[in-house]
Amino acid sequence: MYFIFKIISALPLGLLQTLATVIALFLYYSNSSIKRITAINIQLAYPELSPTLQQQLTKESVQSQCLTYIEFIKCWGMPPSFSLGLIQHIHGESVLTEALATKKGVIVVVPHFGCWELLNAWLNVHTKPMIMYKPNKNKGINRYLLEAREKFNATLVPTNETGIRAIFKHLKQGGLTVILPDHLPKPSGGIYADFFGQKTLSITLVSKLAAKTQCKVIGLSCIRNPDLKSFDIHCQHLPKDINAQDLQHSVTSLNLAMQEMINQAPAQYIWSYKRFRNCLGDINMYNKKTM
Repeated sequence: MYFIFKIISALPLGLLQTLATVIALFLYYSNSSIKRITAINIQLAYPELSPTLQQQLTKESVQSQCLTYIEFIKCWGMPPSFSLGLIQHIHGESVLTEALATKKGVIVVVPHFGCWELLNAWLNVHTKPMIMYKPNKNKGINRYLLEAREKFNATLVPTNETGIRAIFKHLKQGGLTVILPDHLPKPSGGIYADFFGQKTLSITLVSKLAAKTQCKVIGLSCIRNPDLKSFDIHCQHLPKDINAQDLQHSVTSLNLAMQEMINQAPAQYIWSYKRFRNCLGDINMYNKKTM
């Protein structure tokens, strides 16, 4: 896989995006798993849309997800300057620079939305983030990812208690970390909170770190432009309620903030992830009996 990814990354981005679009059409019309899960999630998240609009959003999302994955492979294999060259506009850059200037620590919240991996290059222009890294089970892919990570100033820490302690210390020293908090956590690391109308198990890590350190919490997203040749970065303040000592209130506020970020371009979210497989009452929204 390492050499396959190397070959793919050497191809022009436009050609790769064309290939991704063709693959997306096949996945959509063949009723693939990515299409089926995406459709279920969109029905749950946007029940107010008509069936026709839900179907259109599903098709756009499958295409966007295929584009995202191929763009990742390309950006990982290229120098940081390539990723920076794809950025057309930066909205709210002062939100980041002002948060860093306080020296109180910064948590950057990044949902699985848009081309989030491209953000690494931009963030490293401003600071040296500390991020969690879980090795890929495939040795070739893991080698490729590590090479990509080593191009930046980021410090990698494991996705365990050791990593969390390192991030806590980093924040207390005024550093910055990036967390993608829309994963489905283990029961020990989450509580139930509303997310797109579903009371689903949600990560508490951001909330606990924010409450203990009282650091700045901001949102960051990288949205693909219609021409497919460029991306816009959006940096925004998130509610101060995320720093609240009340864990339930904090997690609910964080989920709502991520929801608003995703609603900027809902087709670019990774809707094929089974985010709602652990909802309150031990409900799995992907079971046929539930549906």
